[in-house]
Amino acid sequence: MLGRLGRFSYRRRWLVVALWLLALGGAVLLATRSEGPVSTRATMPGIESQQAFDLIAQRFPGAAADGASATIVFVAPPGRPLTSAENTETVEAVLSTISGGPQVSRVVPPATGQSISADGSTGFASVSYEVPSSEVTEASRTELADAVEQARAAGLTAEMSGSALKAGTTMSATELAGVAIAAVVLVMTFGSLVAAGLPLLTAIIGVAISFLGVWAVAGPLGMAITSGMLALMLGLAVGIDYAMFVVSRFREERHGRDDAEQAAGRAVGTAGSAVAFAGTTVVIALAGLSVVGIPSLAKMGLAAAGAVVVAVLVALTLVPALLGFAPDRVLSRAQRRGAALGDPRRPVARPWMRLVLRRPLLITLAGVALLAAVAVPALSLQLGTPGDASLPATETQRRAYDLRASAFGPGFNGPLTVVVDARGAADPQAAVATVAGSLRATSGVVSVSKAAFNQPGDTAVLTAVPSTGPTDERTEELVETLRSARPGVEAAGDVRYEITGTTALDIDMARKTQSALVPYVAIVIGLAVLLLLVVFRSVWVPVKAALGFLLSLFAALGVIVAVFQWGWAADVLGVEQTGPVMSLMPILLVGIVFGLAMDYEVFLVSRMREAHAHGRPAHEAIVTGFGQSSKVVVAAAVIMIAVFGGFAAADEPLIKMVGLGLACAVFFDAFVVRLTLVPAVLQLLGERAWWLPRWLDRMLPHVDVEGSSLEGPQPEPEPEQAHELSVR
Repeated sequence: MLGRLGRFSYRRRWLVVALWLLALGGAVLLATRSEGPVSTRATMPGIESQQAFDLIAQRFPGAAADGASATIVFVAPPGRPLTSAENTETVEAVLSTISGGPQVSRVVPPATGQSISADGSTGFASVSYEVPSSEVTEASRTELADAVEQARAAGLTAEMSGSALKAGTTMSATELAGVAIAAVVLVMTFGSLVAAGLPLLTAIIGVAISFLGVWAVAGPLGMAITSGMLALMLGLAVGIDYAMFVVSRFREERHGRDDAEQAAGRAVGTAGSAVAFAGTTVVIALAGLSVVGIPSLAKMGLAAAGAVVVAVLVALTLVPALLGFAPDRVLSRAQRRGAALGDPRRPVARPWMRLVLRRPLLITLAGVALLAAVAVPALSLQLGTPGDASLPATETQRRAYDLRASAFGPGFNGPLTVVVDARGAADPQAAVATVAGSLRATSGVVSVSKAAFNQPGDTAVLTAVPSTGPTDERTEELVETLRSARPGVEAAGDVRYEITGTTALDIDMARKTQSALVPYVAIVIGLAVLLLLVVFRSVWVPVKAALGFLLSLFAALGVIVAVFQWGWAADVLGVEQTGPVMSLMPILLVGIVFGLAMDYEVFLVSRMREAHAHGRPAHEAIVTGFGQSSKVVVAAAVIMIAVFGGFAAADEPLIKMVGLGLACAVFFDAFVVRLTLVPAVLQLLGERAWWLPRWLDRMLPHVDVEGSSLEGPQPEPEPEQAHELSVR
């Protein structure tokens, strides 16, 4: 079927190109009429912090529980406390310029005993906005910055932080530098500018359609810009790789000038089959993020899965169509002069294969030991949400964080919000006072704010300040202590209360993602093993692929922990402050890396399976398949590492973490697992590697990923082509 699709796309290339350009034009039109991505507070159903946020929104209408906020920290010059008449007048003048803003709902000035330090040198003001951070205008941010400059001009040290300062995430030239590296790798691989440019062109067309498509549906579906960025990153990486595999196979299948159409059909029927199944595994892994129960993560996964589907369709149709415009120009100069591709067991791959196949057990043990050693730091994985403390010291948010921690204690940067529901109490104020007293009596709580009641007076909000910072493990223990003591307090006061706030929300999110990680991994691996069972008709190949993926995953997590938690090579990578790993990082890494790992497994082992299906013994099939695919797999891995590495150089800490994790995972999986452990293990297994019980063989559908049916008569051949094929 794919062979016929490849020949059809080659023959009707003008029609295929026109349809793709029409799809691109439609995506542009829809995107220009869309409101684009939205940025709302992340929600996670089923956790206490989320329920408390929802209760605030319900009982305090108009309070904008997800409204943006900002904090301005003032530090007085030595010898002149902030409470002096001169400094007080300066602070009041600064805050008056902000309070008149159209989006500002409330400004709370520094107050003695609450937001002014004991020595009187430091204080902070809180600014609340009526809208979420995504809707804070640039004019409002400018007013905030101007107010800070006004305080500095008056002699005060002033810094600001908060969600109101967070503008939308943007792309930079650094993050797209991997495309330039990909172009160099393609030229070196193919030895032809046309052959190198074709995968880049088709990948850009495909990723433009997918990114614009995400942009068009982002508003109605409530997608954030991160969904589009993930679709862009993955769509670009797999788009280049998938097109490169088809172009490479087309060059191998060319036997003469009159054989271009048949070569296109064979390329799509063989390499295209691997692309289709590899893409399916990626889609399974990404779409599987929907079962975790985190809406924002599910949207990111579905957006990226859509980008992969587009990349597969582009490789199966647009690539052979464009090959029809320059069937000879994609060949190297040696091929155009009539030279053959040569021995598939190229000299570059032969020495490595000799080493691996001569000592397969030693190589297997060494590879597993290496990845296990790199994965050791993953045992210390601490999940959370890196905040202002992880920003560079040049950022005002980081300086504001440090000033508050120094003057008030680290807990002031991550206070806990306690929502008290006193509807069932005879005396709501007394009941809330009971809760506040319990909070104050808890070890680890340094202060509790005055209760703020809603208009009916049946619900109150308290702020409890821990003695430790937001990412400190002792803060997590404090939250657990407060929640475990809750039943007795609720019974005594006839109330119920819940603990929330950014710090508690991060803790709850980390726990939920940890609990969802094992079921998610089991579902994804189970589905992918079934798929690979159908593709390779082997029991051991899918099991080996899954175990190799787990090694790559834990090794990548080990690198992330070593860099972002332990601080190894942090200066080299521009990591200013160590801290917890982003809560969604492990589960997102599982979804993406598993799909990409299966890509290399399918591309590499399918050539071995193809050789074995055509009658070659197991050992010779390994050598032949490795020689035919290793060069392209190496190029594909280098391209992906370059693309993801560009994101690792970004300034945004979260993007840096995702980029570094993916780049390391691809490196480990491609070079250590697929190009080293896979041939070594297959050599150890021998003919048993392709064993499949007869009863299972009868149950599984036959998909012919190795293209055996293409060896027979081709549909609709020209008379002279049929004669040539029969002679061959």
